[in-house]
Amino acid sequence: MFLLDLPRRAKQFLLFLLDLLLIPAALFIAVSFKHGNGQSIEFFANYPFFMPAVVIAGALAVLATALPRIKLHAIEFRAIGRIGIASLVIALATYGAETLMRISDAGQIAVATGGLFFLISIGARMVALFSLLALREHALSRVPVAIYGAGSAGIRLATAMQMSHDARPVMFVDDNPQVQGTIVHGLPVRSADALRKMISRKQVERVLIAIPSANYSRRAALVKELREQKCDVQIAPSMAELVRSKTINGMPTVSPDSLLDRDNVDLDNPRVARAYYDRVVMVTGAGGSIGSELCRQLLECGARKIVLFELSEYALYQIDQELGPLARAANVQLTTRLGSVANPRRVTQVIEDEEVEIILHAAAYKHVPLVEENEVAAAQNNVVGTRVVAEAAAAANVRRFILVSTDKAVRPSSVMGATKRMSEMVIQDMQTRSSVTKFAMVRFGNVLGSSGSVLPLFQEQISVGGPVTITHPDMRRFFMTIPEAARLVLLAGAFAEGDDIFVLDMGEPVYIMDIAKRLIKLTGHRVYDGRNENDIKIEIVGTRPGEKLVEELVIDPARLISTQHEKILRAHEDRPSPRLVTNALRMLTDAINESDSAAVRAALAEALPGFGRALPDNVVPFGPAQATKR
Repeated sequence: MFLLDLPRRAKQFLLFLLDLLLIPAALFIAVSFKHGNGQSIEFFANYPFFMPAVVIAGALAVLATALPRIKLHAIEFRAIGRIGIASLVIALATYGAETLMRISDAGQIAVATGGLFFLISIGARMVALFSLLALREHALSRVPVAIYGAGSAGIRLATAMQMSHDARPVMFVDDNPQVQGTIVHGLPVRSADALRKMISRKQVERVLIAIPSANYSRRAALVKELREQKCDVQIAPSMAELVRSKTINGMPTVSPDSLLDRDNVDLDNPRVARAYYDRVVMVTGAGGSIGSELCRQLLECGARKIVLFELSEYALYQIDQELGPLARAANVQLTTRLGSVANPRRVTQVIEDEEVEIILHAAAYKHVPLVEENEVAAAQNNVVGTRVVAEAAAAANVRRFILVSTDKAVRPSSVMGATKRMSEMVIQDMQTRSSVTKFAMVRFGNVLGSSGSVLPLFQEQISVGGPVTITHPDMRRFFMTIPEAARLVLLAGAFAEGDDIFVLDMGEPVYIMDIAKRLIKLTGHRVYDGRNENDIKIEIVGTRPGEKLVEELVIDPARLISTQHEKILRAHEDRPSPRLVTNALRMLTDAINESDSAAVRAALAEALPGFGRALPDNVVPFGPAQATKR
């Protein structure tokens, strides 16, 4: 364990000493091949400075190529390439020394020395790696893990787990008979029957499912089958989630789409790429969950320039650090701009300076309980901010403006929902006064995995042993994933004709209670049933101010209109009168300037009759069964 506990610099020094010993060893073997074992000692006696010269030059080559800094468990093509460069330099140094000392047959010993150093350097590292792994296995008690899926996702997972202190991969499992019996990434690939036997013998205690291509039904069936065998089961993250996670121990064990009782909605459409290709696109709220995903997908669309507009310096820094290398690789210009959407001069300046053609407006305060207690700031950011950006877009003749809205804007009962509905009214009114810019809106359901959503909250609660808190057992919501939400915005921009309200057919609303139970099971735990105190409890804590038991996506499902995509619908809703919007904005602006929370609520109530009242019993939330498409 002494070697395992050494600091990194000490390990690098030991690797340098190893290479330093391998250089004379390679040279000695090369000379012995050329002159024979009996004459090699005499050879070095006749040329006493030959070996020191080669060793010094070789040591410099080893340091220049940073061979000691190559981690033993990270020997791959680039690392082997660096060893090859060092070997070439050693060969050239040997040849130079032979030439200066006028040694006969210059070149043969040099080639042999370089080649031998290359081979024994790699070999020595492999021996050291396997020795350290053996020591680690002896010293650590790691959980034996089987990876279900021998494809690229499973291989990446196995690579990430090699140096884990908690788990060790012992096998792959794959349903493809042609793959079974082979060795992948040093691990055997076996069948599901073999896995069942190893679980029964306690040779496998945990299974990680790494089949990102499998649909929800397939993954759910696997989880159920494996749990019946008394085995811990986890859903491995997708590639995007794995890249964003810092360590395998801290990886998200359940991907958001695993919680939906439906398959992901396929929102790919050729019109998306055409709509954004070679365009300058500005994303407000670019550091948020939706805004950042919009930027990622815009890179794939071939936008000429993406303008990241964000109020939070830290959020802007983070998304710039993530997207910068990807943007350079895709030849997309990335521009970062700090500022508030409620600042007219700043917004106008950025739009004009960057020659923006399309705006995706995702900036908003969205957390219902926080917004409920901060009415003035919410109204200024959500309503005034939307008006400022929309007016600047119209003045600059921006081609399209897409507002990211929410189902909470329909018959709103919260300040957050009311401010978003007023934002929609602003956009509807702007379309009547703009002949160039096409204004459209997208209404989301709850976005799983976004900041403040139930997924990260529930995962954190489960990680500490519970309880998982639910506000009401009958609470239902429409759910979508972050990629679905961002793609819906991009599609709305492609389909927009002006004054559009787009919604995604997400099936029936889902009970939050079902989401919690499914998440507990998918993370390898059990829901508390009154018997085992170690199981995860679910606790009902009561509804919060402004919450409804069920949300809606449209006011009248019968007025939904189909689009070019079967899962995307256009809602036809009456426009508010210009006088109503003007008076409401004036009242709201006066209340904001006075920092009067009560006046803000009064202005929202004046503009939105019924704001704050409970949802009538006869209101049926939008679902595919109620929608009349035409």
